[in-house]
Amino acid sequence: MSLQFFGWEATYDDDSRVELRASQEPKDQAVYTMYHGTSVANARLIIANGFQQSSGGMLGKGVYVSRDKKKAKRYPLKMNPSVRVVLELRVRVGRVKRIDTDNHPMQYTWSTQGYNTAWVPPNCGMKAVPSGLEEDCVFDPKRVKIKQLTKIARVFIFYHYIKVFPAF
Repeated sequence: MSLQFFGWEATYDDDSRVELRASQEPKDQAVYTMYHGTSVANARLIIANGFQQSSGGMLGKGVYVSRDKKKAKRYPLKMNPSVRVVLELRVRVGRVKRIDTDNHPMQYTWSTQGYNTAWVPPNCGMKAVPSGLEEDCVFDPKRVKIKQLTKIARVFIFYHYIKVFPAF
């Protein structure tokens, strides 16, 4: 299997990249490396068309990502790991709202209140996050850019108009 990719090239033109552990609170307006777990088929669509908002989820509409690669590796849930991939991303979080309790008053409305990203910290006790792993929801898909792709069973890495083949 190969994936053809004719897209962007990841470059950094400043020092705005900030590397945090999943347990550290994100800073407003920062740029982070994050991860998104999906299927091979959906990865092709994302590469071709960019990210689309999910229609819903525990934080409402947006692109669901995590700074914890272990979290992304679990998705899509109930799917064979051989067809899962993890997209490594560059995410401009903008203004961040912490959502750390079930039935938080802004759980679904944060994006209408001037926030760009909702952040669920690890081990916050929310029933919707039984894994206890960190999760983020970015409302505007244009804030999310792919850096590279990793297949769970075998590694794929790609940059700017090269074919992607499984590593053997």
